[in-house]
Amino acid sequence: MTIRVLTADDHPVVRTGISALVAGQPDMSLVAEAGDGLEAVAKYDELLPDVVLMDLRMPRLDGIAATRAIVAAHPDARVIAVTSYEGDADIYRALDAGACGYLIKDMLGSDVVGAIRTAAAGRRVIPPSVAGRLAEFTPRVELTPREIEVLRLTAKGLRNRDIARVIGRTEETVKVHLKHLMAKLGAEDRTEAVTQALQRGIIHLDD
Repeated sequence: MTIRVLTADDHPVVRTGISALVAGQPDMSLVAEAGDGLEAVAKYDELLPDVVLMDLRMPRLDGIAATRAIVAAHPDARVIAVTSYEGDADIYRALDAGACGYLIKDMLGSDVVGAIRTAAAGRRVIPPSVAGRLAEFTPRVELTPREIEVLRLTAKGLRNRDIARVIGRTEETVKVHLKHLMAKLGAEDRTEAVTQALQRGIIHLDD
């Protein structure tokens, strides 16, 4: 039986590469490409592919939200997150949204092909490198949305009083948020907290 694949990525070169990879497999066919999350959801609803390769960072609707929307409407959907981010927080976000697997973009073509077949067979796709990343940071860290916002502003170089002005709170409140998030991350200071958050994918420089 032919495995019908939908690929969603906002970079045409990546979509072309995946298309060529899928086209070269006798048991697969590429049914559609999507350039953003909204298009991915619409094409899934229309075509009901067997497997989706979903980039996490896309315009209009990101891959996490698109995955969540697809799985909410189609609980049996098989969505594999494909991204350049290796942080455990990114991996958890994708899996929590309903993805059945997680691939890093620089993985070999044979790994991607194998992942598609594994997902189509109803199994999870967690390569050893991804599983190792999750194991490295166990238990997982849960920061509140406000703590993440403060962390993101700190990463941009804002001082406490500037952060307070942006979020509409007092400077003392900002200090409390920093204290709590540093404790959760096991960081000695704000610089270490930002470094760890970037490394783990809790925040990104392009956010």
